[in-house]
Amino acid sequence: MKRFFFFLLLFLPVISANAGKIVTDSLSSKILNAEVKFNVYLPSGFEQSDKSYPIVYLLHGLGGKYSSWAEKGAVKAIADELIASGEAVKMIIVMPNAGGPVKDNIWNGYFNMPGWNYEDFFFQEFMPAVEKKYRAIGDKGHRAVMGLSMGGGGSTVYCQRHPDLFSSCYAMSAWLDNDDSHPVKMNAKKKDKRYYAAKSVREHSALDFIDQADEATIASLRTVKWFIDCGDDDFVLEHSFQLHMKMKAAKVKSELRVRNGVHNWEYWHNALRQALPFASRSFDK
Repeated sequence: MKRFFFFLLLFLPVISANAGKIVTDSLSSKILNAEVKFNVYLPSGFEQSDKSYPIVYLLHGLGGKYSSWAEKGAVKAIADELIASGEAVKMIIVMPNAGGPVKDNIWNGYFNMPGWNYEDFFFQEFMPAVEKKYRAIGDKGHRAVMGLSMGGGGSTVYCQRHPDLFSSCYAMSAWLDNDDSHPVKMNAKKKDKRYYAAKSVREHSALDFIDQADEATIASLRTVKWFIDCGDDDFVLEHSFQLHMKMKAAKVKSELRVRNGVHNWEYWHNALRQALPFASRSFDK
């Protein structure tokens, strides 16, 4: 035990010297007719330099919001540790807002739906503004997307639909389609904002996308590094298997990891420790 604390004391100054910070910002969107908040992790030295950095978009799940990864996901501590150890490169991590508490009937979702054209906002307004303000390198080779649950599905479909923009995708416990196996049902009688979120996932099925893709589209998917990560007791595991096997059949290389766990933050903490190094390895050198 004494030896452990001795090595911890030796390592702490290294982490402190490489400590980043999280800032909260907002963007006025004409597409959504709203002020959209977001968090940004800035690596150590960002404010003292004028250099540009690789960028990762880290997406939250259904009922979450822009602050979820900071408040529940320990993103700052994990990024600081991985950068200090050399497992991850210095990067900007952007955490956009695409939802809120489901009980409050707030819009949730990364796709376009009636009254909430979020995908248009993300690519036409959000990404250009954020990358200019925070000095992202701003090309495919230095841009990655990842997320959990609804954000894992959003990450996957964003990469499927825009493979020219991302070097890698890391899908954690991803909501890839919507059927009877998923607890979020489409209640056509109610048609609240939860209904539209579930409907948009069905309409933007990552599984159907592979089935319907032509050879040119499949070839473009091969330019992205894919990682599918899901717990062995997670209710979305079957869809994760299906996506991996469909991509394998199409000769699109993807990594699949099934670890002990369920659909919770304990699992996503560990997933993020794998995801940031994966993105780092996938960036252009």
